[in-house]
Amino acid sequence: MNWERKGWPAYRLSLAQYLLFGVPLDEYYCWWQEVYAPCDGIIVQAEDGYKERTRTKLLSDLSNAYKNAHYFDPEKDDIQSVAGNYIIMECADKVYAGLVHLQTGSILVSAGQRVKKGEFIGRVGHSGNSFAPHLHFQLMDSSDISTANGLPFAFEQYEIFKNGIWYKVNHGIPTNKDRIRFQK
Repeated sequence: MNWERKGWPAYRLSLAQYLLFGVPLDEYYCWWQEVYAPCDGIIVQAEDGYKERTRTKLLSDLSNAYKNAHYFDPEKDDIQSVAGNYIIMECADKVYAGLVHLQTGSILVSAGQRVKKGEFIGRVGHSGNSFAPHLHFQLMDSSDISTANGLPFAFEQYEIFKNGIWYKVNHGIPTNKDRIRFQK
């Protein structure tokens, strides 16, 4: 992120360029960043191969979101049209982690594989129903991402930037306005 820029500093180009021409994925700060296993667990599903769009464009991204919101049928449609490339992990009994919108060809794990917390498992992408490259992460009560209920979670540890200083937070939940970072 570029916290010096006004607005939403997720990409390196101007808002006008985004609206008129779109933004190539490599202009986003998070695209291609490494994704790590959030817990020790077993990979239940790892679906890759869903093609990413090469750039974000407001109208095509809105059209894709509208289509998925109004016409997606989980009984007959492929969940990858919404989730893109994704990983589902079993973290504990009836606790599953979903890591969604990963980059095409970046998933390094497969179903049945045991992983350790912090293990590199894929890369941030723009696959599926996505307005911009990002990692969609959620805890769920089922491994079926199309019907699971979300579960609350807190980050084990992170740092928050306030008044020019980084402060450690244990077992906290940042807001969408907080500037945070994680130490590996």
